[in-house]
Amino acid sequence: MTPIERLGLAALHRFDPERAHDLSILALQRGLVPLAGRSVTSDRLRLRLAGLDLPNPVGLAAGYDKNARALPALMRAGFGFVEIGAATPRPQPGNPKPRLFRLTEDRAIINRFGFNNEGAEAIGQRLARRPAGIPVGLNIGTNKDSADRSADFAQVVRVAGAHADFLTVNVSSPNTEKLRDLQGPEALAALLQGVLAARDDLPNRPPIFIKIAPDLDDQGIADIAAVALAAPVDAIIATNTTLSRDGIASPHAQEAGGLSGAPLFERATRVLARLYQQTQGRIPLIGVGGIGSTEQAWQKLRAGASAVQIYSALIYQGFSLAARIARELDERLAHENVTLAELTGSGNSDWL
Repeated sequence: MTPIERLGLAALHRFDPERAHDLSILALQRGLVPLAGRSVTSDRLRLRLAGLDLPNPVGLAAGYDKNARALPALMRAGFGFVEIGAATPRPQPGNPKPRLFRLTEDRAIINRFGFNNEGAEAIGQRLARRPAGIPVGLNIGTNKDSADRSADFAQVVRVAGAHADFLTVNVSSPNTEKLRDLQGPEALAALLQGVLAARDDLPNRPPIFIKIAPDLDDQGIADIAAVALAAPVDAIIATNTTLSRDGIASPHAQEAGGLSGAPLFERATRVLARLYQQTQGRIPLIGVGGIGSTEQAWQKLRAGASAVQIYSALIYQGFSLAARIARELDERLAHENVTLAELTGSGNSDWL
């Protein structure tokens, strides 16, 4: 972390967390954040995932730039790919404030935003205007007051899908009531059928990912694997935030919402490893949850991920983290004389 970045983070942490989040987006828009300028890449880091060419396997998870407002800057921050959103068919304000909490002692955050966003049409227009560069995906969700939540996902695909390089079906946020019920096998299969039909009508036919919760039991993981293979989807993102509060020291621990950051690492990685075992490597997996170092990214890859995403750690370490992890991954791959493909799943049994 550079001195300027350290000072900037210290200043942001003096504000209410949601205000600081909004200020960070504004700073990116105005070019006030020091960025890598381009993605770290090499022959060792480049990969093809679900038909997408990634310069490196370190992505930005959805939730940071919900409305694609800072997308040009984020595409220059060193990531190999970026995911924005979640977008819903209609704009919605989300849950009442306060709804974002820093758990500094735990290097974590709790959020209960509730899919606050400006709607699929506005977000799709910004996606369409983005510069050329790394792949950009759109996380898609449902309006809180929707009478047909499955139809909402297909509607976002129709409105904004043509402008995204991939689409992520978010059935795992804990902040929209009963959304996680859509992870059940019958409900998920029906939802994906509608999403895939809407996708097939788009000229670009972007790959479809699904994002799952870290609070699934073994049967739930097996059910999702079976539905994903049958649909078929192109990748699975594991995982979203957790409702668990195991081992949390912060006084904010009992706030409602999804917990992310360092305490999520082991729980999310165990789910990832079980999912890899269930899918037998037939669907690419993207590991998310608690990554704050190169070693943790390495462990996600060993557990079964083909790529990883980060978000919460940026709040504590800044945007230079993405490029740093990519560079150090490259160095370690060279030192251990292993490819990304060989690394994926090589330590899967350690997490089972």
